[in-house]
Amino acid sequence: MHKGVVYALLAAATFGASTPFSKMLVGQIAPVTLAGLLYLGSGLGLLVWFVIRAVSARSAQDASARLTRQDLPWLGGAIIFGGIAGPVLLMVGLTLTPASSASLLLNMEGVLTSLLAWFVFRENFDRRIFLGMVLIVAGGVVLSWGERPELGVPWGAIAIVAACLCWAIDNNLTRKISASDAVQIAGIKGLVAGAVNLSIAWVLALPMPALPSATMAAVVGFCGYGLSLVLFVLALRNLGTARTGAYFSAAPFVGAAISLAMLGEAPGGAFWLASALMGAGIWLHLTEKHDHLHTHEAMAHSHRHVHDEHHRHEHDFAWDGTEPHAHPHRHAPMTHAHSHYPDIHHQHKH
Repeated sequence: MHKGVVYALLAAATFGASTPFSKMLVGQIAPVTLAGLLYLGSGLGLLVWFVIRAVSARSAQDASARLTRQDLPWLGGAIIFGGIAGPVLLMVGLTLTPASSASLLLNMEGVLTSLLAWFVFRENFDRRIFLGMVLIVAGGVVLSWGERPELGVPWGAIAIVAACLCWAIDNNLTRKISASDAVQIAGIKGLVAGAVNLSIAWVLALPMPALPSATMAAVVGFCGYGLSLVLFVLALRNLGTARTGAYFSAAPFVGAAISLAMLGEAPGGAFWLASALMGAGIWLHLTEKHDHLHTHEAMAHSHRHVHDEHHRHEHDFAWDGTEPHAHPHRHAPMTHAHSHYPDIHHQHKH
């Protein structure tokens, strides 16, 4: 299996598992405070990981490519949408929606991510991929309709879909810097988003939770937001934005399964119909094949790599043969055909 697919599915599993645990904490912690604790736990855990890895690295090339000044606007936008607005909206939605249904509604993140990637950032797609997204959208509509209140507007579902839109924007912005160090990207996002959300909670005079609840929130944040985001960035690097979003659509099913097992929720027919529609859409994405003659333009960048067919370059430093490694390098123009995804080396026109 392509390593990008593995990264995306692992990211989906860790994030999906966090939703029911977040639902358990919603009744104990205010939504804004909980969002801050989740991201702060993510950032602190990844900071420790970053420091340990930096200390143990044998050379600069043994580390991952660091963020540059040109990356900062993309990272800033990703933090605002994905680290601040998104989690707050999700926590609000969880207060009004069963965890199992909220988990499936999170499939809309993949749909919105793909729509932005296709029509704003011009990533390629075909009819099979489009049909898969139509099925996932249909499942989201069925679920939202089934969970609507008898009177009034389904604000819980709307808040969760709005959170998905924020994360979709975040995903497309993060795609622009996915060649850089995934741990550094996720760690900075966690620390900044956590600090901002907790500051908002302090200004609003929201109560701080007891230490056990705060610790649990931090642990859930490290696993469900920190590790998940690291894996997601690695998947973006290898699959492109839309495909990563499609594979990541498996996340809600993990959350829904845990919700049914742990929280004893009993979903109705709309839940199972939505599951079938979304599952069919995800299957269409998982079975995609994309192979054609394409040309790589000359480019220069830095990321962690091995010397495969796309990396036939010289080194301007003493290299001991260790792979993978990271350093600035140039790609010469090349034309060939093979099965591929729109990763950081395949951004060509069709």
